[in-house]
Amino acid sequence: MAVSPPPTGLERNLQRNGFRLTGPRRVVLDAIQRLGDHFTAEQVVTAVPDVGRATVFRTLRLMQRLDVVCQVVLDDNALAYRLGSRGHHHHIVCSECSRVSDFASCDVQDLLDELSRRTGYEIDTHRLEVYGRCPECRARVARRSN
Repeated sequence: MAVSPPPTGLERNLQRNGFRLTGPRRVVLDAIQRLGDHFTAEQVVTAVPDVGRATVFRTLRLMQRLDVVCQVVLDDNALAYRLGSRGHHHHIVCSECSRVSDFASCDVQDLLDELSRRTGYEIDTHRLEVYGRCPECRARVARRSN
């Protein structure tokens, strides 16, 4: 009988929340950890050829619900996922290298209140993505122009 390796943090999180750690889910979670800072669903699908596409998407959706991964809209409108950063946060995305950083400060409550008042919407949540060039890309451009 083969012995399973000890569960990773992602796997423990899944189990702690009452979800089964099936073989395919374990493979998807391992791929997510190997892919690094941010990745697309297609990269996960490619990394786990023996796991069904629907299982990959369901697992990503579940990990989002558990606040383990979050979606990031890149500068080219591609949808990526990112590990980490629990709780409400936003992203700043480099339009050159696609580096993603998180930030938590978001002082838009007055804007949301005004928007709700003007439109009649009850606003449940919001997402803020900010785009620009990271310090490394800015430095690279400055070096080229010198």
